[in-house]
Parts: sequence; C-alpha cells; structure tokens
Amino acid sequence: MSKVRIGIVGVGNMGSGHSRYLTAGEVPNGELVAVADTNPDRIDWAKDTLGETVQCFETAEDMFNSGSIDAAIIATPHYDHPPLAIRAMELGLHVLIEKPAGVYTKQVREMNEAAEKSDRVFGLMFNQRTLSAHQKMRDLVQSGDLGEIQRTNYIITTWFRSQSYYDSGGWRATWAGEGGGVLMNQCPHNLDLWQWICGKPNRVRAFIGFGKYHNIEVDDSVTAYVEYENGGTGVFITTTGEAPGTNRLEVVGDNGKIVLEGGNITFWRSRESVSQFCEEYKGGFGSPEVWKCDIPAGKGGEGHKGITKNWCDAIQSGSDLLAPGTEGIHGLEIANAMLLSAWTDDWVDIPVDDDLYHKKLQEQIDASTVQKEEGGTVLSVAGTH
Repeated sequence: MSKVRIGIVGVGNMGSGHSRYLTAGEVPNGELVAVADTNPDRIDWAKDTLGETVQCFETAEDMFNSGSIDAAIIATPHYDHPPLAIRAMELGLHVLIEKPAGVYTKQVREMNEAAEKSDRVFGLMFNQRTLSAHQKMRDLVQSGDLGEIQRTNYIITTWFRSQSYYDSGGWRATWAGEGGGVLMNQCPHNLDLWQWICGKPNRVRAFIGFGKYHNIEVDDSVTAYVEYENGGTGVFITTTGEAPGTNRLEVVGDNGKIVLEGGNITFWRSRESVSQFCEEYKGGFGSPEVWKCDIPAGKGGEGHKGITKNWCDAIQSGSDLLAPGTEGIHGLEIANAMLLSAWTDDWVDIPVDDDLYHKKLQEQIDASTVQKEEGGTVLSVAGTH
C-alpha cells in the first residue's frame, strides 16, 4: 500500500488532535479517510472541518466493517480501549490505541492475548518515548553505565488542572467513566517512562488523596514508595493540584546519579564504584571522586505524529514499534497497584492480583454518588502533553 488508510474512533479532545496532523499531511505514509463518533455534534464538527474526503460513521463497528480503512486509532474514553481494539483486530485491522491501555489489568491482558493471536500491528500512543532526552536517559540506565540501580525518584507535578477541566465531560474524574484520576489520565506516560527507563518494581505502598484539591471522587494526589527486585527503592509523586509543578526524574546507581529535568540530563559519575569505595576506603569521612557531566540529549521529538509515523512504518515494512501496544500493561499495573494499596491500606505485590483489583474498582463504582451530565466540552490539548 502506498499509504495506510486510517480511521479514528472518537474525535473528542485527543481524536481531533490526531485528525489535524493527519489531514495536514504530517504523516507521509498515512492518510485519514474516516472517523467514527457516537456524538452527533462531533460528527458535525468532522464534516465541517475535515473535508469531503473523510467519511463519517456513527459507530466504530460501521467504520470497521466499511472496507474503507486499513488501520484504526482508538481515541475513546478509557474503558472502551480494549474492547474496540480487540474488535478491530478480529476484523483484520491494524490498531493504535490512546493511553491508557485500559483501566484495569484484567481487560488489558485479554486485549494483549488477542493481539498475540493476530498478525496485525498493535501500537500504543506513548508519545513521550519519542523525545530524545527520554531515549538518552533510558540508554544511560539500560546500558549499565550507571551501574545497578539503588534508588529512583520521580516527581511529576506539572499536571495542574482546574475544576473546569474536570467539569468539561460527563465521564471525567469518575470511577465509572474514567476509572481513575491523575494515575489513569495524566500519568500513564510517566509511569510508562519510569518502568521503561528503570524497570518495573515488585511491590508498592501508596498514599493517595481522592478529591484532595478538586470536587471529584478520584485520585488527584499520589505519593508512592516502591521496591525493586534487586533491593533498590523508589518514590513516585504526582498531583493535579499544585502550581508551579516539578518534572524531575532522578536515578541513583552504583556508579553515580543521573537527573533529567527541564529536558536536560546531568550525570554525576563516580570515578569508582560507590559500593567498592564504601568497602575499601579507610579514611572515615571521605567519598568517591565525582565528575559532573552534562549529557547531550538532542532536540525534542515528534510526539503523537512520531508514534503514528512509526506505526505506519511498521504496517508497511515490518519495522519495530517504539511503543508496542502489549507494553501498555506495565505502567497500568503500577497504577493499579498504587490504587489497590491505598484502598487496602497495605503493600501490594506486582504482578497485581487482577481479580482483586477489578473487585475493588467495582466497589468504588457501586459506592459512587457522583451525578454528572452526559456530553461535555471539547478542550484544546495543545501544549498539555
């Protein structure tokens, strides 16, 4: 195929953003040929905005069965990601889903099993993986230059949201509609980067504020402590209630410390192994000699359209995906473990108990007293991710 024919399911905040760069020709090997949305207002918007060459469908099923598309981008509310992805793959379509992979690991495992049985290309919109600073940070850690990880600290509090944001959609900030708050909406990117760079922890203890800063029922403040299989530890802090915020990832290893902040990477490189120095040094108060190195991180990355280009390349040529869809479960599992820890006021092991998490989530849904109107306002996502 000369170009991958793409259909988008859901043209709200994120779907409309994808439609714009596709119709602008910013993905040379892909073209937008169809959209589907159950909201008549969004279909009207698509007809007015995207041009006559883009077909409009009232349901995803109609678009999937139309024969007009080769591949589908799923940009619907969170709970719908796995069932729509599974259905699209069943009908022979390639799939790219928005984050998160799903709301709970049980449904995402089912989606991953369907993907493994399919020969279709299954990607996930982890656009933060395209940024050169994140790729360089991962290379420094994964290559062993830092040595064995001892501690990780990730403070990501630049996700400030006003009450009007949460009021903009009937599904937002509800257990039944969104499945969570900052962990499920804003932080899937950060949880993915954390595990992509540092590896996945094996247990979690989390302290979470539910509606701490906003009139919502879900999480808007999280402080979590994790432990890794090698004995290393980590802390993850996030919120949508602080301004100005901080975005800082610090990783300490046996050979020093690497800090990513403001798009800049600094490596404090110990001249010798810290553990070796600790064991062999006889001078009492000394510490290893350290060199401060500013690491060239390159410039930016292509974000969403970079992931879409990569997905289309994989469809056409079989090249590797930067963000395979089956990897979405890793960050989600950490989020589920954090929420389960808060609900049970206890440590939670990873892999998380899928059935227990699903049961506890359903309890939150059943206990909800939130009443919100359906529909809502489509917001610009420019500069927010």
